[in-house]
Amino acid sequence: MLAGGIVFVRYLLTLLADGNSASDLTPAILRLDILVSHPSTQLMKKLIPAVICMLILFSAAASQSKTNEKISRQISELKSEKIFTLSYDEAGNSTKLLAVAENFSDREARDSGLTAMNFAAGFFYAGNVLQKTPERVMLTFWVMSKKPRFAEDHEFSVFAGQEVIVIGNGRYSARARENMEYLNYEISREDLAKIATGSNVRFSLGGHDFTFTQQHLKLIADLLVISDTEAAK
Repeated sequence: MLAGGIVFVRYLLTLLADGNSASDLTPAILRLDILVSHPSTQLMKKLIPAVICMLILFSAAASQSKTNEKISRQISELKSEKIFTLSYDEAGNSTKLLAVAENFSDREARDSGLTAMNFAAGFFYAGNVLQKTPERVMLTFWVMSKKPRFAEDHEFSVFAGQEVIVIGNGRYSARARENMEYLNYEISREDLAKIATGSNVRFSLGGHDFTFTQQHLKLIADLLVISDTEAAK
């Protein structure tokens, strides 16, 4: 009977590992209660407090993580399959979540001397389970122009309502042969949330003015939701 109890505990842990919460296990826990009420399971009765404690701790840890399968499902629920890419590198045992935005307006690009500009946002994490909500996200502007526009000045500031969010100077790189510049910034979740909830969010990049479109704001809002492990259930 003791061996059967151990097997049953393993069964409960498997359910939790598959993403079930403690509340999802009520029927199974009732079966465990019936099991330990048997006269021949006195040892199991002594072990049950430790087992319950272990299940609670395991459930809490599981609720703060999100599998790649759940992330993929959430991307579909948000109807963002054309924007987000989730890719797992088996050799390196790491996952990349990347969202690519539409171009900024042609008028703003032209006024800044650019052919076109858009951005991508995302992050990497180990394995195929996001264990913790990332505190910072990488945002990279992809700039196409006939000559470099941001090599000397690429300070980034956002105007969200009455608030000015100074991101500062990021990391700059360029591919001259492809007429491309890349401006990389790390942005906190707090600042991303301020941007996502704005209605007319503008920003200055190297002294040039741009406006986030509704698609851009939805992308950022979706990224915050998808990467939130606290809301995994």
